[in-house]
Amino acid sequence: MYAAIRRYEGVTDPAEAGRRVSEGFVPLIREIPGLLAYYWVDAGNGVMVSTSVFENEAGADESIKRAAVFVRDNLASLLPNPPQVMSGQVVASL
Repeated sequence: MYAAIRRYEGVTDPAEAGRRVSEGFVPLIREIPGLLAYYWVDAGNGVMVSTSVFENEAGADESIKRAAVFVRDNLASLLPNPPQVMSGQVVASL
């Protein structure tokens, strides 16, 4: 398994960002083969975190690419700062 994590700081409207992600990005990420889980989390204080889990590295990499395009085209006003992006192999899970 592979995970991709994106942390966004300075989010101006977390509720609206969540709505747009739910309605616009979730359908896009569902199309990526090997998707096991996706979470969009409001961590408070203008921080939101997304976590995508895939069967393989190719899926995680594709999710990072699609997220960048979606944010640029649909969330730029709400997520003004570039995210911290990390991905890698899941080495322990429940």
